[in-house]
Amino acid sequence: MIVEQRSYLVRPGKTGEFLGAVETLGLPLLKPILGGLIGYFTSETGALNEVVHLWAYESLEERARRRKILTAHPDWPRFTAAVEPLLERMETRILVPAPFTPLNLAAVRAMNGSEASVTPP
Repeated sequence: MIVEQRSYLVRPGKTGEFLGAVETLGLPLLKPILGGLIGYFTSETGALNEVVHLWAYESLEERARRRKILTAHPDWPRFTAAVEPLLERMETRILVPAPFTPLNLAAVRAMNGSEASVTPP
């Protein structure tokens, strides 16, 4: 398993609008295609106006395959048009869990119900 950590610096005062767009436009698109949502988080200390979300994948290859399907989806441009003006910076990291990490792909899929185990076409 790998974990993708995406961090966004949201324009001041726009975090609520960003999260609203993610919830209404993004998640209905992202969850069935990407699958393993671990969660969305906002910062309370340190860098302010930061939103971080984590997604689990079997491998880098699976991530690339799923993201290719996502970016080809007809609703993708609508979602990106809604959120991109709200962002100042984006960063992506790929994390590899330590052997003793209790979180695994099966647990992530169980958290997400059956939609996380759906393989996109």
